[in-house]
Amino acid sequence: MKIAIDAMGGDNAPKEIVLGINKAIKEFTDIEIILFGKEQEIQQYLEPNARVEIVHTDEKIEGTDEPVRAVRRKKNASMVLMAQAVAAGKADACISAGNTGALMAAGLFIVGRIDGIERPALAPTLPTVDGKGFVMLDLGANAEAKPEHLLQYAIMGSIYAQKVRGIEKPKVGLLNIGTEEKKGNELTKKAFELLKDSNLHFVGNIESRDLLQGPADVVVTDGFTGNMVLKTIEGTAGSLFSLLKKTFMTNFKSKIAAGLVKNELKDLKNMMDYTEYGGAGLFGLNSPVIKAHGSSNANALYNAIRQANDMASHKVTTIIKETIQKENEITKE
Repeated sequence: MKIAIDAMGGDNAPKEIVLGINKAIKEFTDIEIILFGKEQEIQQYLEPNARVEIVHTDEKIEGTDEPVRAVRRKKNASMVLMAQAVAAGKADACISAGNTGALMAAGLFIVGRIDGIERPALAPTLPTVDGKGFVMLDLGANAEAKPEHLLQYAIMGSIYAQKVRGIEKPKVGLLNIGTEEKKGNELTKKAFELLKDSNLHFVGNIESRDLLQGPADVVVTDGFTGNMVLKTIEGTAGSLFSLLKKTFMTNFKSKIAAGLVKNELKDLKNMMDYTEYGGAGLFGLNSPVIKAHGSSNANALYNAIRQANDMASHKVTTIIKETIQKENEITKE
């Protein structure tokens, strides 16, 4: 299994990217990694290993670059070369913590979209209070969506939940403003009917306040709504832990209490950290493309590598292709 990685993407590149690779290459003895970026900078942190190859380039896509223009003009950028390696069959999957829009553009224009998939979707696994987590899509690949797109998102998310997350019969929920069948706008009402008539294990509408309770294994929505939900979860979690820290640092008594529950608080923080589940998969492309968080540390990158390896080894992309082809044939009939 070969995984191509953009070593220069993200806030902490290349140091944290490479440290994550050092950990992964020891853990997963059946993978090889191709690193794209500035060789001299990468070498400062890379532990020598025959299964890691460096492809040098001085060019990279910045977070402030216009995505499509950058992908088309920066032909030797680390992210572009990474995607080209996958498209050429030199790698089975790729990972970047860089510019999200540019990665989506590279995925579409270079890796390519699966025939029959109208819109790829950005799909991270988000945490739940029971620690199981759930897959949510789309979280920002497309601002707008049609009901048919949400059905395709549900199919792709279910395949991922089944093959990678090991859930035999994934429960699929539709994000809505109420649980009643007739709630919502035209998009959610029509999507509800499509999901209800599908072969998926559809459990109905789900309200955003219930998401972290784990009512479904897969939750679908349009990218505009999904991205706002993701940012709200991130912001709320960050604010909550800041308040806890402030409370525990108030006086001598609270500092003693903090020392007593330090390990428990750390476990809680890790449980609610969605980077523990890996990155966000760009579902609907010809090969696994993983978007790691822009502020990824070594552990987050390690988990993204594990995720990419799982997607490739379980042939998630192939199964999505076959399933969508069958769905389209049934629709034509």
